[in-house]
Amino acid sequence: MTVIKLDGITKKFGSVTALDNLDLTVEKGEIYGFLGPNGSGKSTTINILLDFIQPTNGQATLFGQDVHTNSAAIRDRIGVLPDAYDTYDRLTGRQHLEFTIESKGASDDPMELLERVGIPEAADRTADGYSKGMTQRLVLSMALVGDPDLLILDEPSTGLDPNGAREMREIIMEQNQRGATIFFSSHIMEQVEAICDRVGILSNGTLIAEDSIHELRQQMDTKTTLTLVVSDVTPAVVDAVQNCTGVSNVTTGNDQISVSIADGSKAAVINTIESSAVELQDFSTSEASLEDLFTAYTTEQTEGSA
Repeated sequence: MTVIKLDGITKKFGSVTALDNLDLTVEKGEIYGFLGPNGSGKSTTINILLDFIQPTNGQATLFGQDVHTNSAAIRDRIGVLPDAYDTYDRLTGRQHLEFTIESKGASDDPMELLERVGIPEAADRTADGYSKGMTQRLVLSMALVGDPDLLILDEPSTGLDPNGAREMREIIMEQNQRGATIFFSSHIMEQVEAICDRVGILSNGTLIAEDSIHELRQQMDTKTTLTLVVSDVTPAVVDAVQNCTGVSNVTTGNDQISVSIADGSKAAVINTIESSAVELQDFSTSEASLEDLFTAYTTEQTEGSA
């Protein structure tokens, strides 16, 4: 079942085109990471999905229903953690949740939700005394009311320390395991890489790449970095490694040799060192991170436009 579908979405603000004929589909049960540099159109896309603004052209649907003509029915099935959400200073955390529960006609326990996001001790404190991280947790708890079928999370780790970010990931995974579809925008690449099934990269209002992180690596023909710890970094062993097929960008330092390798070159490099006069003590590999891929795709798109 298709949960999110954007079909030819264009949004113009005067002479500025924020989104340009955007097509995007998210299926039930997916965790979809929505990436893009500032000004790429991410927030505009989310605002259209939430029917806060209407597209200039095209159609947006959630659960097969037009987001504008069926907005009331759709809202009962989604939970939203918007970027930079403003809470009500004079209401307590418990009161925020009671209001949300009543609005949705749900039967959740406010304390259970506050415990789930890690701030039960703040239940009866007014929101004006919450830190940025606590506010983020409170708004997440409000998004979880009614066990929504779709969670739309815009920068969900804002204001959270590393432990809070890890807990956020765990909550997202728990929601997904119960069957919820997750659509989330983030600039923290590690968050996206850790949990997303697919990612879409938006640039200048256009979706320039969309796939699993593994497939995006394949499409960009990124190379793996092989780091070797040796007993001695000699000119002879460095020359031998440089002459291996598929090796590029050789760097050395602190008894280490680091090389970029193409698929199938790892064994050749290791065999070369083991056949040399130095001892191979350890080695490790690392693939291109999502941040590397993001930079490569957006740089390529910018250069292509230029």
